[in-house]
Amino acid sequence: MNHRRGTYTDRVEDPRAAVADDPDADAEERPTLDVGADDDDPIERSRRKRRNRKVLVVALVLLLVPVLAVGGYLVWLNQIVSNNIKQERLLPEAGPPVDANGKAVPQITGTGTNYLIIGGDAGPGRSGSRSDVMVLAHVPADHRDVTLIHFPRDLYVSIPGKGKNKLNAAYAFGGAPLLVTTMQNLLGVKIDHVAVTGFENFKAMTDAVGGVDVNVEEASNTEGIQFDEGLMHMNGTQALAFVRERKQLSEGDISRGRRQLAVIKAIMLKGLSREVITNPIKLKDFLQAATDNLTVDQKLDVGGMRSEAVAMRNLRGGDIRFVTAPFSGFGTSPEGGSIDIVDQGRMSDLGKAIREDDLESYQ
Repeated sequence: MNHRRGTYTDRVEDPRAAVADDPDADAEERPTLDVGADDDDPIERSRRKRRNRKVLVVALVLLLVPVLAVGGYLVWLNQIVSNNIKQERLLPEAGPPVDANGKAVPQITGTGTNYLIIGGDAGPGRSGSRSDVMVLAHVPADHRDVTLIHFPRDLYVSIPGKGKNKLNAAYAFGGAPLLVTTMQNLLGVKIDHVAVTGFENFKAMTDAVGGVDVNVEEASNTEGIQFDEGLMHMNGTQALAFVRERKQLSEGDISRGRRQLAVIKAIMLKGLSREVITNPIKLKDFLQAATDNLTVDQKLDVGGMRSEAVAMRNLRGGDIRFVTAPFSGFGTSPEGGSIDIVDQGRMSDLGKAIREDDLESYQ
């Protein structure tokens, strides 16, 4: 059915026309309608034009107010994030990853992006601090899922220029750049971006979204809080105590790493959920908490972070996978410290799966 678009004057009924069209009206009641005469009246034409302009202005205002409000809100959010995030030289100046013989490991383009997340109670930028959290997040080229790989801090590895030591010692010796170089050589994989944060950010982000649901694999009682096996809704204080605990857990730092991954997953899912994205207050609070005291590498800007977040907006719980970097057992270093012994064969397989964007094949 074709519809003719009416003007404002189309919808204004003329009472004279109603009488004129009434067949029961007396002849004396029927006025003579001279439409042509009205159209030719310059005063009437001017009035109609003014009425139409007013209606158009009101319509435009009603349309533009919500658009400008949303646009202004997004600009404000972008300003919050930009002001909070600090950029530093966290990536090394050195070339590509090298193997044990010093030979460069060829990299394949278009196989996703690797983000190294470094965190700890000491916070970013403090000289001599050791990193308690080292998670490599691999985002495939099609953004269909995310793999979070936990690297135990006690992995006994070769650190360029420092000999063999625990993995987190690389951060103490040379900050993020040396840790990145160490991990790149360990895996044979290029790390694209780095983010350094503190444990307090976990707490703030959790509270900002109204708490998160975390799967507790192993029970413990930490800081007076009882964590029972199963799904548990946690606030920020509970989440912070949960990720700090290791002494009561069966595998110590390994078990703690799995707890950290569980909380990171829960925060990611809640932060990307409709409940947060469509709630202006929660979204602002979450972004404020996530970017407060956050330091990223010199190549990662707010625009890139925003694009990545938008591309991952459809992630669900089953799309986020946990992996622990492979080790064959526990031992003691020549200095007498407890260490995790790297499983070189499986570490090589893990690196190959990341380079080829095929982590689904890694078991």
